[in-house]
Order: sequence, then C-alpha cells, then structure tokens
Amino acid sequence: MFGTESSLSMFLNTLTPKFYVALTGTSSLISGLILIFEWWYFRKYGTSFIEQVSVSHLRPLLGGVDSSSPSNSNASNGEADSSRQSVSECKVWRNPLNLFRGAEYNRYTWVTGREPLTYYDMNLSAQDHQTFFTCDSDHLRPADAIMQKAWRERNPQARISAAHEALELEDCATAYILLAEEEATTIMEAERLFKQALKAGEGCYRRSQQLQHHGTQYEAQHRRDTNVLVYIKRRLAMCSRKLGRTREAVKMMRDLCVFQLMKEFPLLSMFNIHENLLESLLELQNYADVQAVLAKYDDISLPKSATICYTAALLKARAVSDKFSPEAASRRGLSTAEMNAVEAIHRAVEFNPHVPKYLLEMKSLILPPEHILKRGDSEAIAYAFFHLQHWKRVEGALNLLHCTWEGTFRMIPYPLEKGHLFYPYPICTETADRELLPTVFHEVSVYPKKELPFFILFTAGLCSFTAMLALLTHQFPELMGVFAKAFLSTLFAPLNFIMEKVESILPSSLWHQLTRI
Repeated sequence: MFGTESSLSMFLNTLTPKFYVALTGTSSLISGLILIFEWWYFRKYGTSFIEQVSVSHLRPLLGGVDSSSPSNSNASNGEADSSRQSVSECKVWRNPLNLFRGAEYNRYTWVTGREPLTYYDMNLSAQDHQTFFTCDSDHLRPADAIMQKAWRERNPQARISAAHEALELEDCATAYILLAEEEATTIMEAERLFKQALKAGEGCYRRSQQLQHHGTQYEAQHRRDTNVLVYIKRRLAMCSRKLGRTREAVKMMRDLCVFQLMKEFPLLSMFNIHENLLESLLELQNYADVQAVLAKYDDISLPKSATICYTAALLKARAVSDKFSPEAASRRGLSTAEMNAVEAIHRAVEFNPHVPKYLLEMKSLILPPEHILKRGDSEAIAYAFFHLQHWKRVEGALNLLHCTWEGTFRMIPYPLEKGHLFYPYPICTETADRELLPTVFHEVSVYPKKELPFFILFTAGLCSFTAMLALLTHQFPELMGVFAKAFLSTLFAPLNFIMEKVESILPSSLWHQLTRI
C-alpha cells in the first residue's frame, strides 16, 4: 500500500505544466463537441440525445416504464393533412363566453380599479357590433340610423345616450342590446333588457323575412335582423346560465344550434354557440350529451378550439382518472383506456399548450377578454375561466393531467413549423395576445417555448469550465500545477485517512496478505 502511494506521489511530481495544458485543452475540445452535437440534435428533434438514450434504452433495462409519453406516432395522415388548411395564422375570434361589460367587466373595474379589457379588444368589439347590427338600409329606419352612429362611438356614455335617444323614437332591438351590455349593472337587469330586445327583434325579423327576396337591400336587412335575433337569444341563454337556470339555458342553446345549422349566413358560424352548450351540459354533468355534441362538432373540416380538444380529453380522463396511479402505471404499463386518455391530453396540449398551467392553478386566472386567439394564451384563459370547475368535479382528472401534460408537452413537434395532429403553431400568437390581454397585471404566456435540457446546460458549463482551466494553465503553468497537485492531494485525502484507520485496526500480518492479493 505504501509503495502504491509513493508511486502515485512520484507520478504527480513528474507531471509537467504542458501535461495539464494538454489535459484541459482536450477536455474542453471533447465537451465542446458534445455541446455542439447536443444543440444540433435539440434544434432538429426537440429533445436531448443523452436524455433520450437514457430514457429509451437505459431505463427499460432498469425495469422502468415511461408512463407520461403517449405513443401517437401513428396519427392519421389524413387528419393531419386536413388540419393544415389555409387558415389565417392570427385570426382573432369572438369569445363565445364573453362577459357582460356593465354587469361584470365594469364591476371588476369598480372593485379593483383595473381595466380588464385592452383598447385593441374593445376596438375589435366595436367593429363586430357594426358588422352584426348594421346594414346599408339603416337610413330607412330613424332609430337604426342613430344606432349606426352609436356603434361607432368610442365613449361609453355617448353610446348609452344614443341608445336612449333611439328608444324614444321606437322599440329598437339593437338599442336594448347596447343598454343590456353596457348600462345594466346586474345580470337580472341585463336579462330584462334582452327580453325587451327579443320582442322587438322578432317583429323586425318577421317583417324582413317576408321581404328578403325583393332585392339585395332587403336581403342585407334580413341578414342583419337574423344576426340580431341570434345574438339576443344567445345572450338570454347565457343570462339563464349565470342565474342558475341551466336546463332552460341548455334548451335555448339547442334551439339556437339547430337554427344556426339551418341558416346559411356566414356570420352565424362566428358565434360558436355549441361551446356555450358544452359548458352548460358539463355543469349539468350530462356527459352523454356532451359526447354527442362533440361527435357533431369535433370534425376535421371545422376549426378546432381549446373547448373541443380539452372537453374530449376530460371525457376520456373521466373513464380512468378515479383509479389512476402513476406508480401503478409505471409498474404495469398503461391500459388501453389510460392510453386513450393520455393521447387525448396530448392532442389537447398540442393544440393549446397554455391551458394546463391554468387548470392546475400554476398560473393566476384573469377575466377573459372579449376576443380570443385560438391556440393562444387568451383562449387558454377564456377556457380555464369557465371550465376549471368542471375538471375539479371529475375525481382524479386534474391529477391525471398533472402526471401527463409535461410529458406530452415534450412530445410537441419541434421546431414549431412541424405538427403531428394540427397545423403548425402560429409564431405570431405572443404579439396578438399582448394586444388582447392586459399586460400591466398579467404575464402573457409565450408557450410553446421549450426549455433547454439539463444535459445541454451541463455540457455548456463543462465546456466553459475546462476552456477556462486550459487558458489559466497556459498562462500560469507553475501556479496551476501547484493547484492541481493540491487538488488531487485533497481529493485523495479521505481515501488515505480511511486506509490509515484500516491499517490501525487490522493485524499487520493480515493486512500484508491482503496487499499481496
């Protein structure tokens, strides 16, 4: 033993500074090559090569099973191709569940002093109102002419005053709509005004329906009256939902869905009434009807939404979440039902990766905007604001989401120009969400931004450290040699201490025999 220690000491003393320079330089070169390869592999495939090898090859040898990564490589090519239709990347949609300005948004402002809606969002709403509630023939009716100017006003008090002025002339449905949306301070008051609007709107709809084929002017007027009638009925259904009359709301929404399917006006499709229906059916826990609605609207030819994708995932999770255990799944593997649930979660996360943090309450919710960007943070807020309670009601659903969403997020194709189930993720979502969401008190989510894997950070640190050692050794060879010897002596000090203790305990003859062996 003493001979081995003396040989090691003699070897360290004979090492020259050039040896340390060569050693650190070679280590820096090797770690740099590993870093370059890891970075290239991450940029191309979105995962660390070392991590993938350890998970795919080493972990199975040790008896582990990766339960968080669904196998979705056999996704339907037809669905993927159909999903990649030519749609506008940053098309902003009207929020199907937008709140009432007077009864909800303004109440939030009174309590907190914060403005929940951005100027861009309110400007989009003004444009929507002009599109939905006005037409070229408004000059034929004095009240409608006043309301056409009212919808262009940016001052809320000016709009409200114009609506009262229009009502002094005649019962004007759009004037009642404006007062219900912006002047009413409670949902009950808003419902009362919408009922008055419904009475006036139905009369205008019947009159314009009789004249719709008498020319393009009457056709445009009938289209406008149809939009007004659908809007009023939908808001009345939402009032019933907010006031606890959910079954009544469901009936009204079903009638609206049938009416929307019967009519061929393009603007009706922008209302997305089926999303209101899904939320109300979930409140009633009528999961069979929810599945039936999903089967009708979850079609590859229609634009997807977070509501459709995550509701489908919730129904799949409901079948297995109450008995799901990550430990048991890692031992026995995933069952068919569990695999279907995990794949449904993967599908939802790939469509909108912002939602899980809100459902798992890892990020604070704010009031949803009046407009949303599909697959963006604004849509995630709008969905989670109304559907978080439905996920909490299903036992174990949030636990299953918590156990799987990070693994499924890592499987999102990278770079973002690729896609398995949906068209590529739009790169302009962050900019649009910053316009829609109040960034003063809300941090806009910039997912999907993949974090660098640990091994890339580790190799980058190792490369930098060894490069610094090589530079210092080249500049100060004698001093770094002293430090190297001191470091190695300190490193072997615990081993020498243990050996001395063993020598003092064991008999010398026995120790001599062990060293000979």
